[in-house]
Amino acid sequence: MLIRTKLVLRFTLLVAGILLVFSAFVYYFQAEGRQQRFQTRLLSKAGLVGRVLLRRRPLGNTGSELRARDLLTTAQELISIYGPNGQLLYTSDTTTTNSLFSKQYQPGLSQKNWLAVAEGRRETVKLRYAYAGQTYQIFVSSVDELGWANIDKLALVLVVGNVGALLLIILTGWLFANEFLRPVARVVTQVEQINASNLSQRVDEGNQRDEIAQLAITFNQMLGRVQHAFEAQRSFLSNASHELRTPLTTLQGTLETSLDYDKTLADSQHSMQSALLDVRHLIDLTNGLLTLARTDAAALDRRPVRLDECLSQAIGYAQGKYPGREFRQTFGQLPKDDSDVFALRGNPQLLTTALFNLLDNAAKYSAEPVTVELGYADATTLLVIVTDNGAGISAADLRLVFEPMFRAAGVAKVPGSGLGLPLTQKIIRLHGGRVELSSTEGEGTVASVWLPAG
Repeated sequence: MLIRTKLVLRFTLLVAGILLVFSAFVYYFQAEGRQQRFQTRLLSKAGLVGRVLLRRRPLGNTGSELRARDLLTTAQELISIYGPNGQLLYTSDTTTTNSLFSKQYQPGLSQKNWLAVAEGRRETVKLRYAYAGQTYQIFVSSVDELGWANIDKLALVLVVGNVGALLLIILTGWLFANEFLRPVARVVTQVEQINASNLSQRVDEGNQRDEIAQLAITFNQMLGRVQHAFEAQRSFLSNASHELRTPLTTLQGTLETSLDYDKTLADSQHSMQSALLDVRHLIDLTNGLLTLARTDAAALDRRPVRLDECLSQAIGYAQGKYPGREFRQTFGQLPKDDSDVFALRGNPQLLTTALFNLLDNAAKYSAEPVTVELGYADATTLLVIVTDNGAGISAADLRLVFEPMFRAAGVAKVPGSGLGLPLTQKIIRLHGGRVELSSTEGEGTVASVWLPAG
């Protein structure tokens, strides 16, 4: 169901409920008011009958000296008077009154001097009237035709008014819903026109203050991230294709040359060694791409890990790859409680890979000793700092070093794939940490890693 339809339906039901309660309230109090007014009128009539027929004109056995129509003032009015012993002293209509009042007669009333009874739309008042030491019961019964006509007219007005009001509410609710949802429809139309070929297009942000504008701003921010991701993906694919094409082309050329020109075993072995280097480079590049693609939160097996052990293993790998290079390990600030020093929850293989990539970069681009410091940034954060004295990285390149397949200018002759730092950043982020690089050209580079201790 559309939001527009839901808004109109719920608003209509809400207003319909309010109208029904208000209408019932009005009808009830009008009906109660009519009944009270009419019963008061009947009670006054009963008192008048007592004063006229009992005090001023004493009744005989039949009361024939006063014609009935002389007292009748309301529609279908019936009057009857019973004596102290229950005998009928006066009646305005013998045929109807006897059947109507005989079953309602009782020698005494309640503590109250009068009592009202309703049968359908006919209402009866019984009055206990004292005269000359005797107690009489006076019955006055009638139908409030004018009052009921007004009540019926009120009910008709309420029904017609409510139906008309609901129709008007539905119409105005639909118009208002269309008016308020028009900006949403505009945003939807603009978003539907955006695809992979025009990700630079943005949604109109309107007044930049209301909720619709905030929605448009959020869409634009999301489109910016999507555009960045697409551009990064295109760059990644372009760089990956280039990096894969280069060793493949070299490998093909080496094999073709060997096939055409190698005549001796020594020449063939030299060609095979060259081809083997290219194959190894392809394998390293492929493994790096696979590791980068497969490393995610779902695959992260967390368990208690000692970061110092991961760092020692990474240093061992680096010393094996660079046998003549010196790696100096130092310790920074340590906590007072060293029972679980350097402990955290994570994946030891991935953490070792991330640290080895930092050591590998430091040793690859610097012939000087590499310094590694392990300590605490604060009571809850582990800190690893890898420092080299190499050529450094320019400010322009430093902003792009975490992009997959990116390689800084001037390092084309140094073997590498541009996947180490992006993989390291992804691993550290999966562990809830962050990695930063700071560098000065001609002085070296410092890589800092913060990880939550635990």
